[in-house]
Amino acid sequence: MCGIIGAVAQRDITPILLAGLHRLEYRGYDSAGISVINAKRQIETIRRMGKVAKLEMAIADTPLLGHTGIAHTRWATHGVPSEANAHPHVSQDEIAVVHNGIIENYVELRQQLEKQGYIFSSETDTEVIVHLIHHHLQHGDLLLAVQSATKQLHGAYALGVIQRAASQRLIAVRQGSPLILGVGIGENFIASDHLALLPVTQKFIFLEDGDIADIDCMNSTIYDVDGEKITREIHESQLSYQQMDKGEYRHYMLKEIYEQPQAINNTLEGRILGEQVLGESFGAAAKTIFTRVKRIQIVACGTSYHAGMVARYWLENLAKLPCQVEIASEFRYRNNVIEEDTLFITLSQSGETADTLEALYKAKDTDYLASLTICNVAESSLVRSSDLCLITRAGPEVGVASTKAFTTQLSALLLLTASFVELRQLSLPFSLTDLLRQIPQHMETVLQLDDRIATLSAYFANKYHTLFLGRGIQYPIALEGALKLKEISYIHAEAYPAGELKHGPLALIDEDMPVVAIAPSDALLEKLLSNLQEVKARGGKLIVFADRHLELAASDNVTVIPVPEISDVIAPIIYAVPLQLLAYHVAIIKGTDIDQPRNLAKSVTVE
Repeated sequence: MCGIIGAVAQRDITPILLAGLHRLEYRGYDSAGISVINAKRQIETIRRMGKVAKLEMAIADTPLLGHTGIAHTRWATHGVPSEANAHPHVSQDEIAVVHNGIIENYVELRQQLEKQGYIFSSETDTEVIVHLIHHHLQHGDLLLAVQSATKQLHGAYALGVIQRAASQRLIAVRQGSPLILGVGIGENFIASDHLALLPVTQKFIFLEDGDIADIDCMNSTIYDVDGEKITREIHESQLSYQQMDKGEYRHYMLKEIYEQPQAINNTLEGRILGEQVLGESFGAAAKTIFTRVKRIQIVACGTSYHAGMVARYWLENLAKLPCQVEIASEFRYRNNVIEEDTLFITLSQSGETADTLEALYKAKDTDYLASLTICNVAESSLVRSSDLCLITRAGPEVGVASTKAFTTQLSALLLLTASFVELRQLSLPFSLTDLLRQIPQHMETVLQLDDRIATLSAYFANKYHTLFLGRGIQYPIALEGALKLKEISYIHAEAYPAGELKHGPLALIDEDMPVVAIAPSDALLEKLLSNLQEVKARGGKLIVFADRHLELAASDNVTVIPVPEISDVIAPIIYAVPLQLLAYHVAIIKGTDIDQPRNLAKSVTVE
């Protein structure tokens, strides 16, 4: 993996491919490459380690001109990051391929191909694909060769394939890894993300698993897994490529942190009427399904998993619904006991997270009542495969470290909780819809802490480890804070329920171990303060994000950042913001690549 773009046009497509690669950079990558069929019907390929800018410089020195081509940003799976392992891969100067995903039986196929005389120049599973297609090309045209080759592939993949002898043709394949077609006028495109194509088209076809598309300048013919011609709907995107710009901000991550109040307004807009949550927000059949729900199973990965952990507190405490939360990659391989009338919920920013998708497919084959996804991308695989959905409307999130996707997921999950409270006719001493409406304003207030947090971040300049502490519903927020810090500053960070300190982690406390604590004024505050005394007594440096009315004295070893007084219910959403700012400013101090941290991809479409 990580990013694919391809084009067949009546104009030179190299600038289009390079611009698309730049727009896919947010996904994370270690190398980039491009193959173009030139006027002599030869495949010319240039690959470079590092940023797309290096590839661009190489093309400036050795121009590539052509009307058909493919390009790729690679995030290493099989084989180390290197120019030899970068995509596209070429076979016999005849076929070029770009590939996202993993071929599970590549070793067996490689051995077979080597016996047939194919020489491998990389460590990748992708090179197996290009040689296999070339082998089958001896028995038919390009489409038949791709169809025959893919029947031998086991795993998840998206492919873009070009052939020297078919200079106005591009074959696209989707099997378990996202791939879309962009529909232009006298030109057509493929990409792993429609954001890469917004400057050239806003019309897209979303391929389904098993689809193979035969594309030229004027047409796209799509075949299903059985080789039958099919028609897929054309969708028109409402996004503009200007939404991908950083604007006045230094980094996408900072821009996206500041976009959170508006993003949450967008999430809630049209979904609350007075004191009621509109059940149709989750789908036409939502109300009927929700009335039958007796328990919840949430499955997600990374930041979305932390959002699910917060939701468990809301669903159990407020809606009185038993709730389990599990990491998708573990859920997939466990024999689950499914209780009657359980709603299966998936959470994902992209809607293409491989483990979460596979967990959903597993759930659909079992006895869950129904499936619901909370997702940021309306056309994604998760949305199309779920019975119900709620789109968070966070807008494009370019920074690899998730910020507004997380808080909009939390807001959507609280909206879901409010819906269940209403349907179950439960009485609460407060209005959940009022609290939801208050979130953007509280966020605006917390964002005013930015300068103070930036000053505080200097303390981390020479630190290599950090502990995060929280209790109750704030423990998942501590986990999220630790994740953000390690993702973009490369500081080793761990999070614990504060009550667990004395069961081992206290051994780590010394003057070089910052301890970040989340201290809203809730029922567990006194317990938390006792835990913090344990840190203070052992010489640890405390950084406490606390309710501004909390009587916690600052000192040489205690820094207190006051947070506005807010309801316990929405406190997790609000307290996430200063932790995002802390991670951002520490990463500035450390000089890391904030929007594209090393070794990470934005959309994880492989196991």
